[in-house]
Amino acid sequence: MPLHKGSSQKTEPSDARRRLALNPFYGEADPAAGMESAPPRHRLPDGPMPPSTAYGLVHDELMLDGNSRLNLATFVTTWMEPQAGVLMGECRDKNMIDKDEYPRTAELERRCVAMLADLWNAPDPSAVVGCSTTGSSEACMLAGLALKRRWAARNAARYPAAARPNLVMGINVQVCWDKFCNFWEVEPRLVPMEGDRFHLDPQAAADLCDENTIGVVGILGSTFDGSYEPVAELCAALDALQERTGLDIPVHVDGASGAMVAPFLDEDLVWDFRQPRVASINTSGHKYGLVYPGVGWVLWRTPADLPEELVFRVNYLGGDMPTFALNFSRPGAQVVAQYYTFLRLGREGYRAVQQASRDVACGLAKRIGEIGDFRLLTLGDQLPVLALTTAPDVEAFDVFDVSRRLREQGWRVPAYTFPANRQDLSVLRVVCRNGFSSDLAELLLEDLGLILPDLRRQAHPMSRDRQMATSFHH
Repeated sequence: MPLHKGSSQKTEPSDARRRLALNPFYGEADPAAGMESAPPRHRLPDGPMPPSTAYGLVHDELMLDGNSRLNLATFVTTWMEPQAGVLMGECRDKNMIDKDEYPRTAELERRCVAMLADLWNAPDPSAVVGCSTTGSSEACMLAGLALKRRWAARNAARYPAAARPNLVMGINVQVCWDKFCNFWEVEPRLVPMEGDRFHLDPQAAADLCDENTIGVVGILGSTFDGSYEPVAELCAALDALQERTGLDIPVHVDGASGAMVAPFLDEDLVWDFRQPRVASINTSGHKYGLVYPGVGWVLWRTPADLPEELVFRVNYLGGDMPTFALNFSRPGAQVVAQYYTFLRLGREGYRAVQQASRDVACGLAKRIGEIGDFRLLTLGDQLPVLALTTAPDVEAFDVFDVSRRLREQGWRVPAYTFPANRQDLSVLRVVCRNGFSSDLAELLLEDLGLILPDLRRQAHPMSRDRQMATSFHH
């Protein structure tokens, strides 16, 4: 959630200008009746207005947001079937936490957890514990808390007086892990990028571990370039570390995107609960789980991996309800939509949808590579995501110029600089989601072809200020 400040505007528009802000047709019976004055923007209006007028004002302003289907920066789902929208509308008034009042919604959440436990190859799916969240960021916070609390219990004689916990991860992790370390006073130990390795190196991660390490995070689908981190190799490196030192370091897999892609397209990739060292996994239902924003999932291998003291029980909603979440009240709509999507697609349906996205990504990467102005870093053959930079001989423009010019055509293609030790590398990233079809990819290529002649004629890149990098942490 962005952090917003109050308005810096000291005065409201004049009455005459505010009057012109209203469309005359917003007056339901008399077109002139609705033109007295538009409401103030930065304080509550003095009185009510007709619902059609309020709707019209908000609707017109939101038109400037742009088309979410053309936003190739976000991993978040931007299209669902109408039937899913109907179900979500029917459940938006149900408070997810009130499981005594809404037992069927609670049952659908439980079934989703069971389905994910099976999908992620838990040795005993019935022993897995898990819950829904508002997204993978909250899920990561909960998983991190469980790691820290388990470590603290093992080190009760040293913590908090003499020991500071640390968490090992690649520098390419999503910003929620930076937040976790900041909020809960955990030292982040980051493996930098090196050369053409844009994510965590297993041995480098193991070398950063010590008796204060609460866990290591493996990313199944980096937000920077869409690549999978080698979870199996990471677990092997930590197995060797335990043999040498006795340190038993658990792994959490942040599968925000990849945990809903790999099970269907990369079945032989052993990244999940088949790895005994993997204690917990999270995913975003609203990314490649194919649900509108507002749902994530986190699962622990066994109840022992989620300390009981982190689970709160309340009875003032009508029954004894265990809860482990940062948010208390939230709508049940997204959980219901997740169950609908699981039911609607099944394994073969998910496989078809994710394969289509990967095929579009790989096809788009091939076509862009043939242009000659770009160098591809990833090809869309893991996450359906491709990252690219300008070719070595391109001096007239850079990725920031390309992003800016594509934005003029309605596309949102983020450009950003990689972190240490590859701050010298700036890239474009294209996320191919369900709904981004081969036809839309063709339109993107056409628009790219339209802007390239002008870019090639530039004397030098126009976007020399790297602060112009666009956001990509979605």
